[in-house]
Amino acid sequence: MTKNLNVAMVGQGFMGRSHSVAWGQVNRYFAPSRKAVLHTVCGQEFENPQAFANRWDWNHASTDWENVVKNPEIGLVDVVTPNFMHAPVAKAALAAGKACACEKPVAGTLAEAREMAEAAQKAGIDTFVWFCYRRAPAVALAYKLVHDGVIGEIRHIRASYLQDWADESVPFAWRFKKELAGSGAHGDLNAHIVDMTRFISGLTVTEVSGAVAETFVKKRKILGPDSGGGIQMTDEQLRYAKTGSESVQYGDVTVDDAVAFIVRYDNGAIGTYEAARQATGNLNANGFEINGTKGSLKFNFEKMNVLTYYDATRPRAVQGWTEILCTHGGDHPYVANYWPDGHLIGYEHGFISMAYDILLQLDGQTPTVPLPDFEDAYQTQRVLEAALVAAERKSAVSLDEIR
Repeated sequence: MTKNLNVAMVGQGFMGRSHSVAWGQVNRYFAPSRKAVLHTVCGQEFENPQAFANRWDWNHASTDWENVVKNPEIGLVDVVTPNFMHAPVAKAALAAGKACACEKPVAGTLAEAREMAEAAQKAGIDTFVWFCYRRAPAVALAYKLVHDGVIGEIRHIRASYLQDWADESVPFAWRFKKELAGSGAHGDLNAHIVDMTRFISGLTVTEVSGAVAETFVKKRKILGPDSGGGIQMTDEQLRYAKTGSESVQYGDVTVDDAVAFIVRYDNGAIGTYEAARQATGNLNANGFEINGTKGSLKFNFEKMNVLTYYDATRPRAVQGWTEILCTHGGDHPYVANYWPDGHLIGYEHGFISMAYDILLQLDGQTPTVPLPDFEDAYQTQRVLEAALVAAERKSAVSLDEIR
């Protein structure tokens, strides 16, 4: 007999659309024994959650998240709010006995991330964090190759996540305000590559050094009361330009535009991380290079179906980088559930595949690829916090200091 999982999603926006696709399509591409049901979407009144529900096939809509997470019909709460609301919603869901999935970074602050991890441990309830790039078949293959010893002992990791959308023309919004976002490119982008390289390598960061953080655009135009991403702010926090006003009003940007740092891992390897929102020409260049004693791996999400592999064990005369198209349904995770060999998959499929693995775990089965929970995401957030501390101190920071 097929069981259902009633999902409530708190939040809308870009991530709300991505998650709606995931929950709406997972039962079609896969055949989980526990089916996802799009039960309720919750948003702010001005966002018109009913219109969102109608478009994305949610059965109900609400503006009262506190009542939604307590609804006995709900089995999982999916949190896609701005970062400062992750902890309140997630902790309320756990207190109500609900499994909880949360967007990344897991929280706006390290303290909130720790509280969420502790609450999950105390409740003994499954939690998940949407580090969806783990589900790209190329990344899942990289994980398998590393853990099978194919590239030997890891010596170096270089990871970067570069975008170019945040130039001076972009207006003020919640993502540019520390109280609401926690950080800028750092939490938004470095969170992904720290998780992805931790996941693939199995290594633990022990020290962060050489960290730099910079905000290039320190003030942004405020276009109106809703330009803050729909977040209600006081007059002191956010002033907006009235129609026909003589002067344009600006909001102070209190998060980073770019952060770079160096790490040491527990096996003696070293790594570098870089995140930037103004790296001109890079739309969504999320990637890594991992060098081992027997070979190396490279990945760039802008070519998400491809993993590049260097086999240093072959005769020197025939060594070279090999591009592996990771859409062979019988050989790579997930892709057999989508299209025939060589037919490319896209961004949304990472979310769909993760939704499937969540359903597997909640049904007592083993996920295709390990899922990050609140504790795992807290460990990633410790690395992010160490980088900010190192940038402020202009010195190395041991991860033992960051709790």
